[in-house]
Amino acid sequence: MRRVAFLLFLLASLAALAPFGSALSRTVSAPSRASLDEVAEGLTCQCGCGLTVANCNHPMCSFSVPVREQIEKMLNSGLTKHQILEQFRAKYGEKVLSSPQPEGFNLLAWVMPFAAIFFGAAVILIVLARWRARPSKPIAEANESVQGYDVKLRYRLRREVERLG
Repeated sequence: MRRVAFLLFLLASLAALAPFGSALSRTVSAPSRASLDEVAEGLTCQCGCGLTVANCNHPMCSFSVPVREQIEKMLNSGLTKHQILEQFRAKYGEKVLSSPQPEGFNLLAWVMPFAAIFFGAAVILIVLARWRARPSKPIAEANESVQGYDVKLRYRLRREVERLG
């Protein structure tokens, strides 16, 4: 039982870390030409709508419209998506990115949900294993507790049940 639980935990841990491996391979691979929408999806609009620059629903937004124009100019000048996002990050801070970068303290935001789920699953598995390992009350003990009743009380109870039934 413990071996199976450990193997399931290990498999789930590897599955949870798989997105980080693909993220690392994307950063190491050769940069490709990004589209305006791809870059705009990486930035959060600062007008207060809470959407990305690509999805801001204000037609004359004071932030997303000029930023889209800036992104288009940067793409035409040959900058990659990563370089553009880094420039906006340097200008506006971490808050402008639509998702935290998996580095430093922000890595905690990526790891903690998975860690909490695995911790909860481990606690549940341990509790279930202990419940299953706990022996049930033997029948002999149950019979002893029944025999401990007062004989007069049992006789009176039997009479009342026969009279009513």
